[in-house]
Amino acid sequence: MGAVAAALGLWQLLTGLDIDLWLRFSQFPTVTDVAHAFADRLGGADYWKDLTDSLTRIATGFLLAAVLGLAVGVLVARSPLAEDLLGPLLEMIRPIPAIALVPVAILLFPSNEQGIVFITFTAAFFPVLVSTRHSVRALTPVWEEAVLTMGGGRWRILGSVVLPGALPGIFGGLSVGIGVSWICVISAEMISGQYGVGYRTWQDYTIVNYPGVFVGMVTIGLLGWLTSTAVELAGRRLTRWLPRTSHVPSARPTASRPRTPARRAPAAVRRTEHPSDTEGARDEHLV
Repeated sequence: MGAVAAALGLWQLLTGLDIDLWLRFSQFPTVTDVAHAFADRLGGADYWKDLTDSLTRIATGFLLAAVLGLAVGVLVARSPLAEDLLGPLLEMIRPIPAIALVPVAILLFPSNEQGIVFITFTAAFFPVLVSTRHSVRALTPVWEEAVLTMGGGRWRILGSVVLPGALPGIFGGLSVGIGVSWICVISAEMISGQYGVGYRTWQDYTIVNYPGVFVGMVTIGLLGWLTSTAVELAGRRLTRWLPRTSHVPSARPTASRPRTPARRAPAAVRRTEHPSDTEGARDEHLV
């Protein structure tokens, strides 16, 4: 939070003094202007309507992407036939940006709402698919062989080896997917939406309401942070069995003490030792 406070303080300083060096901060609203606009928005019904619409679109598209991405990723990783049939098609579609599919969504779906959900789904689907595929393929075969040795079948391997072993990688893809989903749903709302945070932000820009634009940007950032944190917390809860690395402060180096040389036995004692005594002790030990 210290970094956020420092960034806000620097923003207020540069905009309050109308600094125009290479960047034109005089065109920016101040932090206080954005805070007043934010307070006004919180008191209106439109803000909460836009918030609900964007969250509904994200939840629908992201959940569909999580389920289908997980299923297709496991299928492609475990089945050579599925890899041969679906692999080339998926790799051809994957490089296409999800936002570039907006014209396809407009032509394909009868309503803008369904098209925006489709864009959100496409944005999150491929990160989940790729992370799941790589995580499943990285599992060691010894675990699967152990389950087969104990009489387990295919579904037993899937439930006790494949999915638990791939969970860390799967949640890594989910974390990336939720962030990309927010980027694409806001862009889709700006292009073809009628409600939503992205639509309202674009409308504020068209009427030159710059504090309102920054209210939308702050809202998007907060929503993205909260949803990403929720995914991360869910991942930690479901992978509690994994060993966690913790920071252990290094111990302070202690000055090495000089070793005192071992004292030799007195000469009188050494002289009392006789070879016959030593041989007798050795013979007694052997007996």
